[in-house]
Amino acid sequence: MWAAGALAQAEQVFRQALSRDPGYAGAASNLGMVLAGQARMDEAVDALRRAVGIDPRHAGARTNLAAILRQGGAIPEAVEHLREALALDPGNRTARANLIRPLMELCDWDAVASVVATLREECAAGLEDWADAIAPFESQVLPFTPEFQLRVGQHYSARYALEAEQGPRIPHRPATPADAGRRLRIGYLSSDFHEHATAHLSAGLYEAHDRKQFEILAYSIGRGEAGEYRQRIVSGCDAFHDVAGLPAGDIAQQIARDGVDILVDMAGFAGGGRPQIPALRPAPLQVSFLGYPGTMGADFMDYLVADHVVVPEDQECWYAEKLVFMPGSYQVNDGGQAIAGTTPTRASLGLPDEAFVFCCFNQLYKMEPETFGAWMRILKAVPGSVLWLQAGHPAAEQRLRLVAVATGVDPARLVFAPYARKPEHLARHAHAGLFLDTHAVNAHTTASDALWAGVPLLTWPGDTFSSRVAASILHAIGLAECVMPDLPAYEARAIALARDPQALETLRRRLNENRLTQPLFDTKTYVKALEAAYRRMWTDHCRGLAPASFDVS
Repeated sequence: MWAAGALAQAEQVFRQALSRDPGYAGAASNLGMVLAGQARMDEAVDALRRAVGIDPRHAGARTNLAAILRQGGAIPEAVEHLREALALDPGNRTARANLIRPLMELCDWDAVASVVATLREECAAGLEDWADAIAPFESQVLPFTPEFQLRVGQHYSARYALEAEQGPRIPHRPATPADAGRRLRIGYLSSDFHEHATAHLSAGLYEAHDRKQFEILAYSIGRGEAGEYRQRIVSGCDAFHDVAGLPAGDIAQQIARDGVDILVDMAGFAGGGRPQIPALRPAPLQVSFLGYPGTMGADFMDYLVADHVVVPEDQECWYAEKLVFMPGSYQVNDGGQAIAGTTPTRASLGLPDEAFVFCCFNQLYKMEPETFGAWMRILKAVPGSVLWLQAGHPAAEQRLRLVAVATGVDPARLVFAPYARKPEHLARHAHAGLFLDTHAVNAHTTASDALWAGVPLLTWPGDTFSSRVAASILHAIGLAECVMPDLPAYEARAIALARDPQALETLRRRLNENRLTQPLFDTKTYVKALEAAYRRMWTDHCRGLAPASFDVS
């Protein structure tokens, strides 16, 4: 019931169990998670605290409480509960896997390295169920190999596929060559049809589709909050279905009843994703797109939208899906984003009046010690410069300041930017001179934001999808020379540009020219290419051909 997504029914079952036995910690813990699944977070925390109060030695209740506390921003307390769970049950791999993300969010790099080292040892020892020790998303954003990421995805996808065997059978009407040219129904499945990075990128996608050739349906499995991004997406679709509270089987059956030809999963294993739905095969063709930065390792996903930069030829073997190579970047962007007309003053932003400003507006969990060490050397090489970062948990900010002190940098040279609405956030980029990217997991939406706002960006890619996104974006805007081969070159280039205002201004002028002439922000052309990809997938399907990788011309 709960696994199938019937949350309201599951809630009643657990409440009844507690009414019969108020001391049943397991029921209180499960109730908390069911409430969280319905976005009733305060009630969820209350139920989970009740579970821990009933039985302080219940490691599972502590692990569940930590997960919800982390989502609510109480990250240090989440870490405390996870460490207590591991003290109670040292073999609890779920607790250890859940510990990685909050430690990353706190920039506790030594602790992250310790957990990852233990995981590597277990893998090397051939632990049979080693993949349980890390969640798929964390495997994508830590410096693991593409092969390791594939194996983690396969492990979790196999679970969903096995669950799907117990779900409803969903037949599809056989397609024939005569169906190849008809109008197609495209279903977009996402948990992020609201104020979220995925919506920032894709808001212009839905409305740009050719309605003579495609009917666009959206299935929202996330929060139903109102706002300009949600409204724009709703307006851009032919039909918008809020199905967040429904069981996976019911959602899959609705998608099938709606006659969706190609289901596009925009969440995957990322936060809010529900792989249970595509695992039930509600559409004849299923595509992974945009929201999850890598392979799902799933037999039930036919294609992954990529490009030749994020997935080089020598890495293609580590993807379970067939690859659709877009002509520019795989990442769709909205070429109509508004930038606020008023630029805030430096003083109002906490920035010195005359300093050169390096920036990185990635979430703090993306920071890593090697790159941060390079940033500190860059600051020392450019006197008076500052590093402008996205605000995070105060404990993480304090830890970064302490690292700065340890490297001989005045912690006052780190400036943290609070949340701002997108137009205002884009406007404040006017004070940044150069965006410095992180490595293991790049700037994705934040890279596009910087470039749209006219700020050049430097990156040095790795071997994985998530570590090559900024390189993909830079190629698509005609600034491949900003993709550095290694960390020393990245560091040297940043210093050289900061010391040479004329060279930086030349780069900035090229960026501003390319914004409107290169493919990256040409939403309409991107959508035409994506539609060509959908048509190619469908035509091959109608001809009875198995999915195969291809380039979109």
